Amino acid sequence: MINLRIRLVALGILLTALMGASSFTAVFAAGGGGGGGGGGDPYGGAYSTPSPPASYPNRSDTKATTHKVKKADKRSFLDDPAFRQDYRAAYDTIYDRHDYAAAIDQLKALGHDDYANVANLIGYSYRKLGDYKLSQVWYERALQSDPNHVLTWNYYGFWQIEQGNRDAAEYHLSRIGEICGTDCAEYRSLAAALEQPAGSDLVY
Repeated sequence: MINLRIRLVALGILLTALMGASSFTAVFAAGGGGGGGGGGDPYGGAYSTPSPPASYPNRSDTKATTHKVKKADKRSFLDDPAFRQDYRAAYDTIYDRHDYAAAIDQLKALGHDDYANVANLIGYSYRKLGDYKLSQVWYERALQSDPNHVLTWNYYGFWQIEQGNRDAAEYHLSRIGEICGTDCAEYRSLAAALEQPAGSDLVY
């Protein structure tokens, strides 16, 4: 009888230990207790153009688990017809009516201003209103969301030219070239703007 009790207690201890070990393994495998993300030089040191400011985001060749989760979240709201309709309305407010203040309100009301397309258009609208500080905040936010968002690199490149930062604009041009090549519209428009004399009126 005593032997049976000892065996049952030992079995209970063993089961408890095994369950605790398997829980620890599952949490560790899932990345519990720490942030994801790669390390090292996010720009790879492969550029001959000027180095980016420290505030620029990591490039997307570092694959983090959290990035996959964010992509899944983005897909869900991008499939929402109401979001798409309201985004299109804000887009039209910018490009058809040139009512940038109203567009900013519309874009922020979408509830997804950390999404690169939305943040970029907010930055563009602030730039068109002449608020370069807020414009920069939103361009950088867009690039944090998607470091390969080519239209943000393009618009932010125009921002750099307007601020007299031609070296930084050259860096933006090089990033665009890496993302979509030298024949895409974003590369060609920024390259053409850089060929104009300083102080020229820019179309974008």
